[in-house]
Parts: sequence; structure tokens; C-alpha cells
Amino acid sequence: MKNNASDPASPQNGHPISVVAARTGLSRDVLRVWERRYGAVEPIRTTGGQRRYSDAHVARFRLLAAAVGHGRPIGSVAQLGTEELTRLVAEDEAQRSPHRTEWVPSLARTLDSALAAIVVLDAPALDAQLRRAIAHEGVPWFLEVLVPDLMRTVGDRWVAGQLTIAHEHLASAAVIAIIMETIRAVPPLQAAPRVVVATPAGEHHAMGAALAAAAASLQGWSIVYLGADVPHADVRAAATVTDARAVALSVTYVQDSARIISEIIALRGNLNAAVPLLVGGAGAEGIAGSLGGHHIVLCESLAELRRELANAESSR
Repeated sequence: MKNNASDPASPQNGHPISVVAARTGLSRDVLRVWERRYGAVEPIRTTGGQRRYSDAHVARFRLLAAAVGHGRPIGSVAQLGTEELTRLVAEDEAQRSPHRTEWVPSLARTLDSALAAIVVLDAPALDAQLRRAIAHEGVPWFLEVLVPDLMRTVGDRWVAGQLTIAHEHLASAAVIAIIMETIRAVPPLQAAPRVVVATPAGEHHAMGAALAAAAASLQGWSIVYLGADVPHADVRAAATVTDARAVALSVTYVQDSARIISEIIALRGNLNAAVPLLVGGAGAEGIAGSLGGHHIVLCESLAELRRELANAESSR
């Protein structure tokens, strides 16, 4: 009988994603995107289906972070074998000049540059940094990796008293402007399915809904974007009038959980049973237990949102 206590690939010896984030310096969002979108690692599964990561996974994530830090897109290195990845990183390190000062489009450097612009309220500089990141890494990386990390950092610094509401609003305005520009730049086909995107009444933060709208747009859906703080009756009416095939709600900060939960459940109860109700955002996890059993689909990431939209499209 195998001794799991000595098996590094055993779930009991694996690390939760919080430990991996602490040991690699990568955010949970980055780790999830690299795993799910790019197949960077195959996590261990516990009997309950929870992800666990081995020491080898942690080492591989560190190598990938180093490769990306040297300017290589994650999509070009995620599928490399560990030995080849180790050799590539070593070569990049050897070739890097100690006097090199040009901009390297890594997540950490992009965050630092964007935050520097936000601190001094320099909107043009922030816009330029964000667009350079998109040019190098692409829109999906911008939506799924950079924006969540940037806005979380801005929020944390605001809570700590290091930034003000003005800083947060400037950052949000710059990001949402680019997101909406992205949606307009990808006109849907005439027969494209429609998805209504909003935040429920009581949720005033539109960033998550804008991200969801952009992700759906890249998936080929036609977007009916209602913005923030929309009562359930109005969301349902919009879905009915537009013959939407799906409704997506974003929940970022839950200040009145009873109201948010009530709004979401009421929408589900009045929405066509064939139309999936997709709920995501940073605040959704905290209310997930209250939404279970109501035929509401919780999406942990934009990648999951896209998969659910693909399922909704194929089922019709």
C-alpha cells in the first residue's frame, strides 16, 4: 500500500493556492489564468475536488514568472517542459544586461508603472501604460490578469489610506474606457446571441460588469450592457425585450448581503427558465452558499464565464 505521507503528488502533501501565491509572488488570478487558460500545470485533486499544488508546481510557476518577466508572453512558454523552461530562463538571465533599462512588459512592471501614474493622477500616462500592455500581451491577458490585479491593489491602498476616492475613480475610468472601446471594436455578427450584463441593485461598482461584457464580446456575443445598480425587474425586462440567451451579473463589494441575495434570487425566479443566470465577481464567493439550489451559475473567473456562455450557445 502506498504511503501518501511520503508521496509529493498526494493531495495531503499539496498546497492550497494561497500558499502558492505567497511563495511565487503571483496573484491568485494570475495562477488561475495560467493554469486554466494556458494549461501551465495540472493540479492535484482532493477527494472533494479541491485543487492542491505540489512543490514541483510551485517551482514551475516560479520559472514561468521569470520567463514572463524577461518579456516572453505566457502563451509561448506555458506548454514548455520544465527542463526546456529552465534552460530558457537561464539563457535569458545570461543575456540580460545589468544596464538594460527598456520597458519589460511583465505584470509586476506594468502594475508599478500604472500605479505610479495613478498616484499622481496622470490619466494620459495611465492610458499609455495600459495600452502598451495590451499591445504586448493581448486583450484577454489585460481583462483576466492585469485589470483584476490593478484594481485590487488600488482598492487595498485606498482602504489603507494611501490612495483617495479620486485615485480609484481615475483608475476605474481609464480601465472602463478601454474595455468599452474593446467591445465596440469587436462588432457582433448579425445572428450573434445576446447577453444582458449588469450589477444587481445595491451594487454600485461597474468594473466587474464591464469586464464580463468585454469577455462575452470576445466570445462573439452581442452585449446589452446596463451598467451598475439595476433592479431585478429592469434586468428581466431587458432580457425579455432583447430575447437574451443569458444574463450575467457582477458582484464586487457586498455591503448589504441580504439585499443583493434577494435581488439575484428574485431575478432568477422571474427570468425565463431557459436563460442561464451567471453570477461572478470578487464578492460572489461570499454569498455563494445562499444562492445554491436556485439554478444560478457561479463563475469564479472570466474564463469560466466564457465556458458557460459557450454552453448556453450550444444548447439552443
